Amino acid sequence: MVTNTEVVAPASNGVDGGCCKSGPGYATPLAAMSGPPEKLIYVTAVYTGTGREKPDYLATVDVDPNSPTYSTVIHRLPMPFVGDELHHSGWNSCSSCHGDASADRRYLVLPSLISGRIYAIDTKADPRAPSLYKYVDPKEIAEKTGLAYPHTAHCLASGEILVSCLGDEEGNAKGNGFLLLDSDFNIKNRSLITKLTHYVLLSFFSTISISLGDNLRWEKEGHSPLFGYDFWYQPRHKTMISTSWGAPKAFTKGFDLQHVADGLYGSHLHVYSWPGGEMKQLIDLGETGMLPLEIRFLHDPSKDTGYVGGALSSNMIRFFKNSDETWGHEVVIQVKPLKVENWILPEMPGFITDFLISLDDRFLYFVNWLHGDVRQYNIEDPKNPVLTGQIWVGGLLQQGSPAKVVGEDGNTFQYDVPQIKGKSLRGGPQMIQLSLDGKRLYATNSLFSAWDRQFYPELMDKGSHIIQLDVDTEKGGLSINPDLFVDFGDEPDGPALAHEMRYPGGDCTSDIWI
Repeated sequence: MVTNTEVVAPASNGVDGGCCKSGPGYATPLAAMSGPPEKLIYVTAVYTGTGREKPDYLATVDVDPNSPTYSTVIHRLPMPFVGDELHHSGWNSCSSCHGDASADRRYLVLPSLISGRIYAIDTKADPRAPSLYKYVDPKEIAEKTGLAYPHTAHCLASGEILVSCLGDEEGNAKGNGFLLLDSDFNIKNRSLITKLTHYVLLSFFSTISISLGDNLRWEKEGHSPLFGYDFWYQPRHKTMISTSWGAPKAFTKGFDLQHVADGLYGSHLHVYSWPGGEMKQLIDLGETGMLPLEIRFLHDPSKDTGYVGGALSSNMIRFFKNSDETWGHEVVIQVKPLKVENWILPEMPGFITDFLISLDDRFLYFVNWLHGDVRQYNIEDPKNPVLTGQIWVGGLLQQGSPAKVVGEDGNTFQYDVPQIKGKSLRGGPQMIQLSLDGKRLYATNSLFSAWDRQFYPELMDKGSHIIQLDVDTEKGGLSINPDLFVDFGDEPDGPALAHEMRYPGGDCTSDIWI
């Protein structure tokens, strides 16, 4: 059931009427770059899997340098249950609803990867102290749809919310697919879209407008992805593409290479008609794209290209539309594995776990969670990214760690990772978020509790942190900001794991332009 915890008037997200430039977000990605600087960040903070029987919570962090509470957690909203594993988050409305005067970016959507609950958090009544509006019960989701393990949530121009799910209740990948919620977080069966009409497209791009009517299934029966994870839609090209992590019964137990050999992890992209829900193409990335996680189109909605990071292969892959309307792909960045000693394998992959693209589509940033570096590439030529910045902010190869890099000459070395405010950087850079103007890059260091415990066990005792990298947007380059260090090792209920970050006004990894 959808359970109310507090009476709050739901936001209206209808598609009738409204004028341009009056809904949430910004008219264009470039307009967003002129938006106000971020003052708050919402961060999912996790106790699940740490050994602490405390509920996960949403942390509000002050990132306003002029504030007396700068660089601290100023509010904590605990969930009503223990064992959720809050992970990724999204909005009930974003810039895809910018033309709708009745739409309102009010609710932060928090899917729980382990428990399967989906929380709706009211951020409008008091942005500094968000409150729980309601949650969707996982039993109802499973009974009505057969879905579990919700991950990515994206709003639609209709006001509805589409959520990718990674498996069934038993953790089998065959039960994955897409869940659709209405604007007040009621289940609309397994992705049954009602009157999904891209009204902005109808107004401005009538040649490609699509209206589904009342009873069309999404995704179509028999068109479920092989594995689930992230997704991104691009309406002007009538396409949605989703990625592949793996079967929950595998990844929830920690990472095991045998599970890869057993076929329990993915290496495919799933190309769907949008908004029709028919899988048009299955792209096999092969060994070059093992565990494709995050996916991003370029922000310019007219562009028919984007990128996906293959975590295990440690490649950045560009995808693009061919002249025959099919989609192709090519590896454009390769992070070579490093020869190491004192580790579980003789070579260590970079392990690209998150990346993003600046709103002007000039720069691409990604993290190597195991190696410990953050990279910046100029992608003005999307086929030929150019490395313009790189910095080590953690990882398994920093000075003082057991593992060492073995150089070509046979000598060993480790990377120098500076302290911030006298604190050593632990774990590896994981989730990143970029300011609207592209000048500040924030990073957390928790991936998923079971994998954190396996690769960075010190996070269980010391917790996560948030750091800020200052970005040179002219020549390129990254540097550590010495003034911001948010230590989740000092939390009142004990050290917590910090994962994804969101700004109240939207950001480059949640907003889609149509």
